[in-house]
Amino acid sequence: MKKWHYALIVLAGGCCYGILSTFVKLAYSVGFSLTEVVGGQFIIGTICISLLALFSKRIRLTVREKLLIATAGVPMGLTGIFYYQSLQSLDASLAIIFLFQFIWIGSFLEWLMENKGPSNQKLLSIFILLLGSICAAGLLTREISFNAVGAGWGLGAALMFAVFIYCSGTVCRHVPPIQKSAWLAYGGLVIVMLILPPIFLVEQLVIVELVPYVFVLGLFGVALPPLLFSIGMPHVGAGLGTILSASELPVAIILSAFVLRESVDYMQWTGVLMILIGIAIGNKTRSEKNHHSRKGESDVGF
Repeated sequence: MKKWHYALIVLAGGCCYGILSTFVKLAYSVGFSLTEVVGGQFIIGTICISLLALFSKRIRLTVREKLLIATAGVPMGLTGIFYYQSLQSLDASLAIIFLFQFIWIGSFLEWLMENKGPSNQKLLSIFILLLGSICAAGLLTREISFNAVGAGWGLGAALMFAVFIYCSGTVCRHVPPIQKSAWLAYGGLVIVMLILPPIFLVEQLVIVELVPYVFVLGLFGVALPPLLFSIGMPHVGAGLGTILSASELPVAIILSAFVLRESVDYMQWTGVLMILIGIAIGNKTRSEKNHHSRKGESDVGF
């Protein structure tokens, strides 16, 4: 598989997360709680990826490997809890700005853990992405109420998301992606169940009404992203991976406009365009590096 194929896979993983906010809003609008939404999401998502893992390539894992991968899935569960918690005290547009800080946090983690400092082009990409996120969220054209507690939850979500992206590409790379994704989901499910006990499971009517929402949330929030990140992240790195994952916000804005019928002004569409440009600049750095590397190899060949 070519390098840009892996970049597209990570990009798709970010797009999956962009779908979530719309369906979370729909679930909240009909009266479901944080516990029901997050708990249902992880239960359904874990079931989906587990069924897929039963019919895919698997290898024998040691207890240590299973615990290591499951632990790497804990930040995924915490991301959902923290972000959905921030949505309860912050406007969605401001909450996603705090979540969007995972972009520079991911590059910082790569520098801290692997001593890979960001290039000038990557720094430019991050700057454009953050500026674009401010425009896309409507912070420049709307009055936004600030809440310190909500901001803390949002920043916590950003940190957990960046840690999850990094771990999904570095932990147990030899494990087949689907099998690895299942164990990541198990870790996320356990932490969610511990923090938000699923008492709603005893109410049959709630479960029946909740399923349409949490099926989408589970598929695109728990099953697919870890799988896509497990495939692509080891090949693109955490720094570029977080940049590619910025595709989340444009998808969220587009769905809010066409599904929720929310008004999206010209400044927000400008922000979406800036984010796409920032992603392209970040990926261009990688593409040019690979091109020069292949050129060097051909120059010394016989």
